[in-house]
Amino acid sequence: MRVLVTGGAGFLGGAAVRALLARGHRVIAFDSQPEALSRLGPSPHLVAFPGDITDMANIAHAVLLHKPDVVIHCAAIVGVVSSVGSPVNVLRVNVEGSLNVFESMRLAGVRRCLHVSSEETYGPFLADRIDEEHPQRPVMPYGICKLAVENLGRTYRELHGLEIVNLRTSWVYGPGLPRHRIPKNLVDAALAGQPLHLPNGADFAIDHTYVDDAVAALLAALDRDKLPHDAYNVASGTATTVGEIAALIRELVPGADVSAGPGALRFNEQLPVVRKGALDVSRAAADLGWRPRFDMRAGLAAYIEACRAGR
Repeated sequence: MRVLVTGGAGFLGGAAVRALLARGHRVIAFDSQPEALSRLGPSPHLVAFPGDITDMANIAHAVLLHKPDVVIHCAAIVGVVSSVGSPVNVLRVNVEGSLNVFESMRLAGVRRCLHVSSEETYGPFLADRIDEEHPQRPVMPYGICKLAVENLGRTYRELHGLEIVNLRTSWVYGPGLPRHRIPKNLVDAALAGQPLHLPNGADFAIDHTYVDDAVAALLAALDRDKLPHDAYNVASGTATTVGEIAALIRELVPGADVSAGPGALRFNEQLPVVRKGALDVSRAAADLGWRPRFDMRAGLAAYIEACRAGR
């Protein structure tokens, strides 16, 4: 199978590219960072294609030239904080860029796309555990843009017959995570032997997606030509508090001095985190045959082991 991965040199996209190559697929890694593309390593089945999804001619050229069987769309500016700080840029990349991807697919006759979406599309959770039918009422620019992409995909399905499936991940983490947020900040401090005490957030609970589980879900969706739904939750299925995460890290890294103060989590003084919880992943289990392998403890253990090994 020929697969084009946008954001193919990024954190999740790069992991997806490596997994696809390991399975013998032909992969076109499309990314705006040529140096990062070069780190994917040589492979006779890999085409590194430097490009920017905000440039319609650029992404259209890649799709029309290589005619992939499937597009895995990972390229995005990720995160609530970045979207609040630079909303116009996030709109351009995440919404306009995604529209360019979908339109390029239409022009090239490419039918299938797996879009990496987010739990942020739900907005504040109305229950401790939610499924895909939970209302989508995002309140931050990142979630608003991700929901716009999902809706654009539905429009392209209705008008042009594209099959665009949204995998809603939650706080993806693991080796190579580029953003200094939970749990990376706590893991980094623990492994460096440095104390880190977050001022708040010990009681804040959220589901997480270990990067290997996210990749496995993408591969499971790739293996199924027709899916009955266009959205799937992809996470561990259990919410863990920041206080519990810190305790697990102290257990896994003896001598670690990491903790969090009480209460809800805040990104900063002006930006609280809305209510979160667990994602019900039973739909993905039923339709994709996918189940998470990593709960929070197993994911942190694998993450810490990889960091120690220099991966």
